[in-house]
Order: sequence, then structure tokens, then C-alpha cells
Amino acid sequence: MGQFLANMAHVEYAVKITIEIVFFPRRTTVFKMVIPFFRIWFLALICVSPSIFAQTKLIGEPRAKTTQGKIADKPLFRDPVYDGAADPVLCWNRKKKKWFMFYTNRRANVPDTVGVSWVHGTAIGIAESSDGGATWKYRTTAQIDYQKGKDTYWAPEVIEHDGTYHMYLTYVPGIFKDWNAPRDILHLTSKNLLEWKYQSTLKLSSSRVIDACVMQLSDGTWRMWYNNETDRKSIYYADSKDLYVWHDKGKAVGARGEGPKVFRWKGHIWMVVDVWSGLSVYRSKDALTWQLQKDNLLEKPGKGTDDQVKGGHPDVVVSGERAHLFYFTHPGRRGRDANKDIYEQRRSSIQVVELEFKDGWLTCDRDRPTHILLQPPANACTN
Repeated sequence: MGQFLANMAHVEYAVKITIEIVFFPRRTTVFKMVIPFFRIWFLALICVSPSIFAQTKLIGEPRAKTTQGKIADKPLFRDPVYDGAADPVLCWNRKKKKWFMFYTNRRANVPDTVGVSWVHGTAIGIAESSDGGATWKYRTTAQIDYQKGKDTYWAPEVIEHDGTYHMYLTYVPGIFKDWNAPRDILHLTSKNLLEWKYQSTLKLSSSRVIDACVMQLSDGTWRMWYNNETDRKSIYYADSKDLYVWHDKGKAVGARGEGPKVFRWKGHIWMVVDVWSGLSVYRSKDALTWQLQKDNLLEKPGKGTDDQVKGGHPDVVVSGERAHLFYFTHPGRRGRDANKDIYEQRRSSIQVVELEFKDGWLTCDRDRPTHILLQPPANACTN
């Protein structure tokens, strides 16, 4: 209020000088009557309409900044090469100061492919974001130094520890027309998120394992969850002290599903699993005993562009108090043409939605505009 009255004194002085110079070059009794009248009129205006001044910003006053971020694109991303982006996972690139998104790049637009061969022969695509995850542009494909010919790479998991990036990558040795092929999980490392050096092929529960997810436990050791396809596609887990040597521990969740994602948020450990009818949600305190949520996420189709179908194979990024769920869709798999096997039904898009914590469980609204502003994490890739 003191500053306001000081400003008023300046206004009054300016009015006084203007009147004196323009209208009353000689001081008169009329002039002496003008200023008091002005003062009374202006103070009355303030009393009658205080909201006018409360809502008016002074010139040069900084505009309030939002912490919610920009509204994310919808769809968030489509691959410009094959139009088959799926299985997204995010990691912060410390050197470039950007978010990187890794994804399976299915060959959706390649004609004359037989059976499911279009899902094989896939590289790992990389997109990047400079605005906290709201917009993405294609960058390149990951350079994997494990090659045996016509290789298939699926569902990367990427984390960072002590300055080294680690990728756990599903590998299929060739291009196949059906789903009956061996599958392993490879361990690779990198210093720049672009060039990846082979470390080992993990010895897990079977010769058909896919979709790794890795999280550090409270005791400093590491746990991996993955899909064991030979056991009804159940979720299994393995433990490691150093990210290099892994010991399989058996079944984690008996229900069928793939693409598990495990993360900490709101005082719980969560596992989100693609069950082909949206995403099932499990909650735990110790990462061993899991309680199933009643309702699936993303089971009900949305209304937005490329989002009018169920969502699949998630990643979750926790940034501060907020958590964002990244997933992919097959936009053409709806209506009377849902079961066709042509480009429109094969293509896929990446989407994002903010998670909400309600009554102890997870929910989301995929039709509400998603504001996003992912912050650089303490660790480059966190769960």
C-alpha cells in the first residue's frame, strides 16, 4: 500500500504540472481548486473499484511461470521411417541436456511382409525432446554391436549408473513369420546413448524371455523383471549386485502379461503390466509381494487423435511429485476393420498421460490435455 501511495503522489504531481503549464500559466484560484478535486475523485475510484487495481499488472512486472509444463502433442510421437514406434522407454542424456526416447521400430509400412515378419528385423529408434517431454523429434537408431545377420531388437530398457548407461535388450536371431523363435535378453553399455557395446547374454529362466525392466532396491542391489514366455507369459525376476551378473529368482507375478514397468511413487512400489486389455497395476511395499488393482489403466479407448484404442507396453517417468505414463497404441485396430492386417492396423503411435494417485491406487484421464515438464533427474534414468 505504501508503494501505491507513493506512485499516486507521482501521478498527482504530473497532473499538477500539466494543468499549470497548459491551462494555467499563471497561478489562479481555479488551479488551486483542481488538484483537491482530482485527489478526491481518484481516491473514490479506488474505494469503489479495488478489483481494477488488484488485477492490473504494472508495466515490466514479470509474468507468473507455470510449473505444469506445455501440453504434450497427441499423438506424442510417430516414427518417420517405418511408422511403427512401440515399447517406449525414456532416459536423460546428461551431455546433450535432452530427454531421449528409445523404442521398438516395427516395420509397419513395409509391403508384402508375411505373417508377423513385419514385427521382426526391427531396429531401436531414438527420438529426443528439448522441452521436458512435450514434443519429440526423430534422431537416429541405436548402434548395437551385437549382430548375427538379419537381427531383431525389441523392447529396450535403459538406465544409468555411475556414469555408464546400461541397456537390457530383447534379441531375436532373425526374421520370422510366426512367434515361434528363441528370444534372449542382452546386456549392453554405452557412454553416449548412441553406440552400444555388447556385454553378455543373460542366463535367465528359459530360452524365450523378453521385456526387461530394472530398478535399484533400497539396499543398493538391482532387480530385473521380465516376461517368461514358456510359463504362460508370466512375469519373472532376477537379482544382481553389479548390473552384470544376474541370478534368476523365479516367478514374480503369475498372471499373464508382458512389458512390466516397476517404479516408486507415493510411498509404494508399483508394477504396471501390458495384459492386452489395457494395463494391470500391482502395488507392493517390498518388491516381492504384489497386490492387484481392481481396474486396468487405458483399457477404455480415449477420444484423442490415435488414442481411440487400448494402450500397451508402458514406461513411467517420475519427476518430482508427478508421474507420467508413456504407452503406445495401434490406432487402426478399431471398428469393423480392427482385425485387418494391413498398414493402417499395423502402424503405431506413442502417447503420454499423467498418472493420478486416488484412494491408494493409480488412475489417469487420457482425454484431458496432458501438461508435462520432466526435470533432469539426479540419476539419468530413474524408476
